[in-house]
Amino acid sequence: MRIPYDTMRAEFIRVLSKYGITGQRAELSATLFADASRDGIYTHGLNRFPKFIKSIEQGVVDVRAEAVREAELGALERWDGQGGCGNLNAHKCMTRAIELAHERTVGIVALRNTNHWMRPGNYGLMAVEENCIGILWTNTVPNMPPWGGKEARLGNNPVVFAVPNGDEAPVLLDVAMSMFSYGKLESYARANKPLPVDGGFDPDQKLTKNASDVLKTHQALPIGYWKGSGLSLMLDLIAAALSGGLTSWGVGQNPYETQLSQVFIAVDLNRLPDAEAFSQRLKMTLQDMLTSAPVDPERPVHYPGQNMMRTRADNMEHGIPVDEGIWDAVCKL
Repeated sequence: MRIPYDTMRAEFIRVLSKYGITGQRAELSATLFADASRDGIYTHGLNRFPKFIKSIEQGVVDVRAEAVREAELGALERWDGQGGCGNLNAHKCMTRAIELAHERTVGIVALRNTNHWMRPGNYGLMAVEENCIGILWTNTVPNMPPWGGKEARLGNNPVVFAVPNGDEAPVLLDVAMSMFSYGKLESYARANKPLPVDGGFDPDQKLTKNASDVLKTHQALPIGYWKGSGLSLMLDLIAAALSGGLTSWGVGQNPYETQLSQVFIAVDLNRLPDAEAFSQRLKMTLQDMLTSAPVDPERPVHYPGQNMMRTRADNMEHGIPVDEGIWDAVCKL
């Protein structure tokens, strides 16, 4: 089943308005959700929307609250999300980081006391649209064990790196520190399909491709094993230090996932003295990478984000693929 982009966005606006997010804020939030599904990140678009509404009903998200600046510390600004809508807070802070980058080459905004930001790649794309490098990450509720442990003590702490690529698709890496995000695990579990590679541990402490087992144990496999575990911890600590907010341990003391810490960094390439030379080196690097002979001839090598524009064009022309059950649930809200 496919739904036109405008229909999906309009339905999101209708529901958001019903739950107290109105006017331009509803339009922006709806656009961020719809854009995620448009670009093929279904887990953080339509599929995530009912959870967002539930978080409003539970009082986790304050629909009236907006992020406010708390402190200016040189190139760093600290902001308080005040428990507001995570995607609106993130959009506001990324906008501010880009403004600072245009003024000072580098802009850093650290945000505390916020909620789930939905698809983080949206904010990386904001940076590249302004010819900026974007680097951003968040901590999460503990949902991943440290390497060698059984209990979830670390967040899977998604991070985004975005680099402009002229008129071509930007280089966009949007990854969690677990092999699969929990949204992706839920998608595989709903479809009753095995994961393409091991995604975590089952109740017998064996690596498994069964997404349902990983969801039960909350023992997602860190990317790079011990390396991903260590990287998750460092991202968590730095986000908390820069924002003055909670670490994942502190987030885990709440009954729900809230009061997260996030960092948004933008670097304005136009202010660098060798921006044009870098652009040429970028293109040569990507061209060289893409000439690597593929292991599977049906699956050529590609760089992160390269296929996004193709997916976007297809979904805009033919409609966005949806899970009919989730779409019906949203329409009934």
